[in-house]
Amino acid sequence: MEGRECECEIDRLPIHLLAHIFLLLTSFTDLAQASSVCKKWKQGVKESLARRRYLSFAGWKMDDDSTARLVRYAYNLTKLDIPRSRWGCQITDTGLVRISLAKCVINLTSISLWGLTGITDQGVIQLISRTRSLEHLNVGGTFITDESLFAIATSCPNLKTIVLWSCRQVTENGLFALVDKCLKLKSMNVWGTRVPVDSLNNLLITSPNLQIKV
Repeated sequence: MEGRECECEIDRLPIHLLAHIFLLLTSFTDLAQASSVCKKWKQGVKESLARRRYLSFAGWKMDDDSTARLVRYAYNLTKLDIPRSRWGCQITDTGLVRISLAKCVINLTSISLWGLTGITDQGVIQLISRTRSLEHLNVGGTFITDESLFAIATSCPNLKTIVLWSCRQVTENGLFALVDKCLKLKSMNVWGTRVPVDSLNNLLITSPNLQIKV
């Protein structure tokens, strides 16, 4: 009897209160289970995601479908963190393409794709081409080339920091494109790249206030 009474009390909660409760959950597994309870809880989970400004999938085993679905519901998102996890974050170009279609992408100010070895220029360019407010980007540990840097230079005029840690296929051509078009760029991490020191020095001549981390 007590269980039934408690269940009835929970059912009486308005959706906006359910959404507030679900907003406190940090486990995407718990959110997925909550959304499968009933239609009302599913709507509560969607509204809680819509209120989030920051999503981090660090430490979670995510795939293209689950990641894109959660990002799609997060209408007000400004920061997105999809780093490689030790359990294997299986995000590919397909996932980035689906994420690029989310409404929140145009308002993202920070994106981290650190260590995602399953992505290439194709997915990165598709995602970056939809951003307009991006200020911080981490694509370190990926296999992107200058093609991605050219797209970033064209699509991200407000870029302030970029991490290219161990991106061994980028060259000085891509870096100069960034400095030339991203006039607000303040910091660039190029540790582990193959860009010659002389080229990095020339970047500093072009942009004296730029901090290059090597």
